[in-house]
Amino acid sequence: MSMSLADRVLYLAYDPGISPKGGGLPGLSVLKNVVSSINMFGIVAVVGALAVSLAVWAWGHHTGGHQAEANGKKGAVVAAGAALGLGAANGIVAFFSALGSQVQ
Repeated sequence: MSMSLADRVLYLAYDPGISPKGGGLPGLSVLKNVVSSINMFGIVAVVGALAVSLAVWAWGHHTGGHQAEANGKKGAVVAAGAALGLGAANGIVAFFSALGSQVQ
């Protein structure tokens, strides 16, 4: 069965036949290593931010500095959220990638 040129163009517009494939480009392992290192750097930075935020929270509480205490609490919550996001980044992307591949 032969398709006309217009039919082939329409078919490609609806289904280009592209899916993610590992190993297609050189340097993929280097890119994965760089991204993993950036993620680890972010996690280490969050540990530091959490420690500073908890110290500010405690200092504000013990000195009666209500604004410092509130800022320490906010910093602790933000650091915890950042740790959650950094730790779950791979799973979140994998989840939505799998969900997106099911779209027809």
